[in-house]
Formats: sequence, structure tokens, C-alpha cells
Amino acid sequence: MTDLEIRRAVAADISAIVAMLADDPLGAQRESPDDPAPYLAAFERLSGDPNQQLVVAVRDGRVVGTLHLTIIPGLSRKGATRSLVEAVRVHADERGNGLGTQLIEWAIDESRRQSCRLVQLTSDATRTDAHRFYERLGFEASHVGFKLPL
Repeated sequence: MTDLEIRRAVAADISAIVAMLADDPLGAQRESPDDPAPYLAAFERLSGDPNQQLVVAVRDGRVVGTLHLTIIPGLSRKGATRSLVEAVRVHADERGNGLGTQLIEWAIDESRRQSCRLVQLTSDATRTDAHRFYERLGFEASHVGFKLPL
């Protein structure tokens, strides 16, 4: 296996990221890879915010994974800063070889570097394989999440 690079995403990576977001039953219902405009606009907003890191994993010049890390300063937990991991995806050709673990370990290391005291994430209730994956990495299913579509 060749070396893996985890780096900040650039605009040229957006189509590969969106393809991974759409490549599962849930993503297929909510993503539109044929229309890059909303994704490029979102990328511009993310790029301008120092607390947002959209990253890609690249192997042999090909985007094979992604995640979005948000740093959240706060007052609770004695003024703790926390991080939020979202949109973790691994290309279908790369699943099962440890890339997801490498991405999450990168996010944890970056969270420590940013002085975070907690890493949190949500996972759709139907993604039971993902839940087992996160638990193996030490995450606890400690809260119930709620969402309100607007």
C-alpha cells in the first residue's frame, strides 16, 4: 500500500468528495453530484472560517477519503474547546483497509493540537456498522442527537 496524505481540501477536490458523500443509500437521497454550485459555495464558506477543516485523504494522487472537523470554543466544561467530526467517508475501493481509522486518528490528533478537551460526532441511527467502528476507536454513545430540518 502506498503512502497516504491527509491534507486540507481544495476546490478541485469537491467533485470527488461529493461523489463519496453520495455513494451510500442515505447520501444518494440527499446529495446532487450533478450540480456542483451549492458544494462550491459551501466550500468557499468553509475555507474562510479558521475553525473549519475539510480534509481529504489522498493516495496515488486520488482522493480516497474525507472528513470535516469543526473546532468549537465554549463555556461549558470549564470553558472547554471541543471538536466535531462530520461527513466521514471512505471511497468504496478503500473500505476495510484501515483508512477510516487513520482519518479519525488524524482528527483526534488535530483536536489535541487545537487544545480540545472533547471530540464528538454524530452518526445516523441506521449506520450500525459505523457505530461499532466508532466504539472500537473509544467513542461512547453517550447522548441522543436531535435534528430539525429547516
